[in-house]
Amino acid sequence: MAMELNISQKQSQVMIMTPQLQYAIKLLQLNQMELTEEIYQEMMENPLLDLTPPGDSAEAQAETALSDPGYDQTPEPQPEQNQFAEASGETEQKIAEEFDWENYFGEYSSSPSTTLGTGSHETPEEQSSFDTFTASKTSLSDHLTWQWGFSAISEDDYKRGEEIIGNIDEDGYLVASVEELAGLCHSTVAEVEGTLTRIQELDPAGVGAKDLSECLLLQLTRLGKGDGLAAEICRHHLKLLEKKDLAGLCKALRCEKDEATAAIDSLKALDPRPARAYALTDPIYVTPDVFISKVGDEYVITLNEDGLPRLKFNKAYRRMLTDKTASDETRKYLKEKLKGAQNLIRGINQRQRTIYRVTESIFRFQQDFLDKGVDYLKPLVLRDVAEELGCHESTISRVTTNKYVGTPRGVFELKYFFDNSISRFQGDSLSSESVKNRIKQIINGEDSTKPLSDQRIVEILQGSNINIARRTVAKYRELLGLGSSAERRRMY
Repeated sequence: MAMELNISQKQSQVMIMTPQLQYAIKLLQLNQMELTEEIYQEMMENPLLDLTPPGDSAEAQAETALSDPGYDQTPEPQPEQNQFAEASGETEQKIAEEFDWENYFGEYSSSPSTTLGTGSHETPEEQSSFDTFTASKTSLSDHLTWQWGFSAISEDDYKRGEEIIGNIDEDGYLVASVEELAGLCHSTVAEVEGTLTRIQELDPAGVGAKDLSECLLLQLTRLGKGDGLAAEICRHHLKLLEKKDLAGLCKALRCEKDEATAAIDSLKALDPRPARAYALTDPIYVTPDVFISKVGDEYVITLNEDGLPRLKFNKAYRRMLTDKTASDETRKYLKEKLKGAQNLIRGINQRQRTIYRVTESIFRFQQDFLDKGVDYLKPLVLRDVAEELGCHESTISRVTTNKYVGTPRGVFELKYFFDNSISRFQGDSLSSESVKNRIKQIINGEDSTKPLSDQRIVEILQGSNINIARRTVAKYRELLGLGSSAERRRMY
């Protein structure tokens, strides 16, 4: 069969992701802190963008409101439409058209009012970093090395100590055997053990231990309790303590109940992870993107504008764009940067309006949560909000991911309000989050000497008209970080 090449035409419909739409989607996925970083990054790369000085804010707000009523600080409810339709509808041919620059600058001379909030007109380079005013945290290795510098008795001893410190993990335990360390240091086992003994005398107490038993014994010895009942429990009876077998401990130690409980209290005061104070875990800061406050009998939604820069066009480059004497290359470069600035401003405003509309829709479904609390959360899925707003579910997912809302009942991720349903024997379903809260309340109110089993919790929930399986209770309990009944049981 002969192979032939030919040309044919075919008509089809496809969705094209224009650069403007892609950029708008990118901005929509950013949280408050990431958006601020993106704006500053764009400002460094785009000479047409400047920060509005604080003294110009009122005038710029008035100018923006007059030039474009759609940029109000608190967006009015919009018709149900896709917020990205405008961006996706622009074609390359339309973007390439010659602008009426004077009218354009009258419309886009400042950013929408929903992106205001900076209290300074300094550039990012001029602003003092938060790190300038904070001290760096000392690591466990640095802390031990500093102490060891005063304790080592010879150069070889110091090198052995450095090798030992390098093999202590973030909890303070030695992760290499003495034999392995001896090989690494080209020393005898006795020499390494002697160095290790003196490292275990450093701060914090318990550091350098090989296991939990040795860690607790080191701390008890530092307290002068190395020969008491608590030390005896550490050496031989930790398994009984783990099982919370008080009677078995009393029998093994040949002591009275009061003496055993006093020894256990001494162990409770110790730290099984002595190096936790030197963990270099960075804190996670959450900045709400939107706030909900109650004014009278109504709830008001306000977009968070704190820290978001207010943008304006650089006057010098504005004049160059309208200057007939400027070179074609200069005008072409500035026009490209102008398109980027336009996309940023439009994308920010689309992001703010979309977040506002999605938040408004979520709390039309979840107003009972605001009025009465977590127990009154309703089952909600992305489709419910997407259908109400006329958006795709992926858009709602982007809006609610890593976005937080400050409510009278605390700060929550927007995704928190989307939840699966748990059926009742009669009446409407409950959200799984409200059922988790019920389980937590039941466990918090139990007698810790006789904790409730998962089956007993199922029976209590069923008595409250909640149809739930025992394995579901066990799953929710684990998600809440609560142990089993045996783990929750208090010895005395």
